[in-house]
This record gives sequence, structure tokens and C-alpha cells, in this order.
Amino acid sequence: MANEPQSPVKDPNYDLIAVLEKSLQAVFQLETYAKDAEQNGDTELAEWFRRIQENNRKAGDQGSELLLKRLQNRSA
Repeated sequence: MANEPQSPVKDPNYDLIAVLEKSLQAVFQLETYAKDAEQNGDTELAEWFRRIQENNRKAGDQGSELLLKRLQNRSA
């Protein structure tokens, strides 16, 4: 992983927001992939995309809750 760029900001909340954004983007992209697979009659692949989509949706929900908690603690 030495070739991966480091976070431009040394802030855990920034990193949390970045991962949250990627998870939620994946939810929308996976919907497209699942529909494409369904249109091609590949229900096995569509179901797999939907399982991955659900994992990303859960990660998005968890990340949102974590961010909210951190922001509330920051202002307290």
C-alpha cells in the first residue's frame, strides 16, 4: 500500500467522511450493476451485487451515526 496517497488532512473525521462518501457512492453504483445483470438475465450476479450494496448501505448508516456522535461531542 506504499503507493496509495495519504490523507491530505490529518483528521480522523475527514477520513470518516471520505469512507462514508465512498460507501454511499457504491450503493448507487451497485444498483446500476444489479439492474444491468437483471436485464441480462443473470440473477446470480444481480443478487451478489445487491448483497454487496446492502453491506455498503449498512456501512453508510454506521458511518453516519459515528460522524453525528463525533460532531455532537465536539460541540458539547
